[in-house]
Amino acid sequence: MARAALLTLLACLVLAPLARADGDPASDYLLTQPVFLPPDVVMGKSDAERLTSVTAAAKKAGYEIRVALIGTGYDMGSVGALYRKPQRYAVFLGQELRFVYKGRLLVVMPNGFGVSQNGKPWPAAEKIVARRRPPGASGPAPAGGGVSAVQALAAASGVHVSGSGDGDSGSNSTTFVAVGAVVVVVLVAGGIGALLLIRRRRLAV
Repeated sequence: MARAALLTLLACLVLAPLARADGDPASDYLLTQPVFLPPDVVMGKSDAERLTSVTAAAKKAGYEIRVALIGTGYDMGSVGALYRKPQRYAVFLGQELRFVYKGRLLVVMPNGFGVSQNGKPWPAAEKIVARRRPPGASGPAPAGGGVSAVQALAAASGVHVSGSGDGDSGSNSTTFVAVGAVVVVVLVAGGIGALLLIRRRRLAV
């Protein structure tokens, strides 16, 4: 009986933060994904992919950060009172996530940015995003604002992420193509050489 009661108590402790997150879509999504995109804001697929790509590239380079892109109060569920209060929401959202994710968090709203770390204020990062121009509410601007903010925050820690988020993939692709071309040339030359050798042997006979 005591063991059953203990298991029940542990289950309640684990599920409690998740239950609180139900009214806040971003907190549910960011438990497992690096970027929350607003479902009610029209933006190009390439813009959304660029933000996701840059965030993934930053993590690969050693700077993990999760991003909540908030377009309207609708994106905040039951905590709509914090809409257009990005810094307060960043701390709130970080507290919702810290049972699973204790790292850096960036919130992008039409009127500005908010940051937190492990559900607590992050003064150094606040100074960085406070200097950035509010991204606006529609089109490529919100995702673009998120990209530039991630880059600025990462750069402050000595991590430089390209605008496309692909790092050196362009040069790697060029190298791969060049190597492939060399291999093809070598194979063709080898084939021609073999044919000439066979022809010479036949003529010698």
